[in-house]
Amino acid sequence: MYTHILFDLDGTITDPGLGITNSVMYSLRTYGIEITDRESLYPFIGPPLDESFMRYFGFRKEDCPEAIRRYREYFSDRGLFENEIYPGVSKMLSELKKAGKKIILATSKPEVFAERILEHFDLREYFDLVAGSTLDGSRIK
Repeated sequence: MYTHILFDLDGTITDPGLGITNSVMYSLRTYGIEITDRESLYPFIGPPLDESFMRYFGFRKEDCPEAIRRYREYFSDRGLFENEIYPGVSKMLSELKKAGKKIILATSKPEVFAERILEHFDLREYFDLVAGSTLDGSRIK
């Protein structure tokens, strides 16, 4: 019936909880904010980072680029691999591909990170297109 199928990455293909929360904690620590309840940072999973830093910690818009830069210091080397593929995802993607479906990843995560995560977990081969934001924050929506 459907020829093209779109997936999000975080919370759909992978459980990114550990990597994202570790990265947020790393960034916040540089501002003297210590978080001990990891689950309180789960709302950071999904929406653009600047929105979350402003909403949950009262950052001003002009302070967000630096908070995001610090987040990415951790995320780009360690955090992006601190996640797990949900059970059955590889098999599902394989079956969809065998059925001739076009599989597309659409994420607000920077495309460069999405590509690295898919490669790391041997999932890239299933996707016909990976579309994400850019590191400068454009294409987030």
